[in-house]
Amino acid sequence: MKIGIIGAGITGLYLGWKLTEKGEEVTIFEKKNQVGKTPCSGLFSRKILDFIPQAIPLIENQINFVLIHFPKKTLRVKFSHPFYVMDHSKLDQLVANLAQKAGTKIIFNHSNCTLPEGFDRYIGCDGADSFVRKKLNLPEPQFQLGIRGFINKKDFSDYVETWVTPSGFLWKIPRGKESEYGIFEKTNLARNTLGGFLSNKNLKLERVDAALIPQGLIIPKNPNITLCGDAAGLTKPWSGGGVVWSLTAANLLLKYFPDFLKYRNKAKNFFLPKIRSGIWAKKLVYFLGNKMPWILPTNFKIDGDFLWQS
Repeated sequence: MKIGIIGAGITGLYLGWKLTEKGEEVTIFEKKNQVGKTPCSGLFSRKILDFIPQAIPLIENQINFVLIHFPKKTLRVKFSHPFYVMDHSKLDQLVANLAQKAGTKIIFNHSNCTLPEGFDRYIGCDGADSFVRKKLNLPEPQFQLGIRGFINKKDFSDYVETWVTPSGFLWKIPRGKESEYGIFEKTNLARNTLGGFLSNKNLKLERVDAALIPQGLIIPKNPNITLCGDAAGLTKPWSGGGVVWSLTAANLLLKYFPDFLKYRNKAKNFFLPKIRSGIWAKKLVYFLGNKMPWILPTNFKIDGDFLWQS
């Protein structure tokens, strides 16, 4: 079948790679002039290697736990699987090379005005502000804002630090050769909250960038056009991370391809309970951490991608 994928982010590239290997004729259309997502922390669980084992050389640092700072208590949360720090742009380029070697065609500088003609199926992987989602007149997801920047300070620590904000958190990620600071918060609060935090810490960031983070599962009931990744709002409600969730959804799409309606049902059955439980878990931990911190254990363990899964 002739497949048109809109968006050459990690999800679109992965789908292009795997669909081509299955024997489909795949073309990816990208509005930018190159592959490579910049505004992303690139903190992936070990599960990323289940999808892209070729990414091992991209690992810059390993993260084993996170410190969550509440006003009167700090929690130490160990991950059941380690997280790896990688350059997201280099990961995208790696998967683009794998897709192209398999035979996937990538067209750059493609204007998102209309869907390209002549394809049997279309997959929208075009990010938070998805053109395909808008064309289908689907509801918009909720949006948070992610902002991050860097300081030129080496740090090979094996843990991330976070500071709880009203609806999100600030973070520090040791990237080995440098340190990254950022925020995940409501769009109207993120910049001022981050600015106040940096002022208190006497920090000045370089190479600052930002991106919208969609939240909410949106997959069309359409036999010929579907969504995956950020375009479908597939991000973790407690952290905003989306790559492993997106690639998990991509594998569901691959499993049931070309039946987009079955993919939709399977994705909803898999992700909706995790989204709902994640939202309530975050609310509960934030409430207890701010109001009754003595109730929370100082040390505990979770799966960084699916919370309760070991």
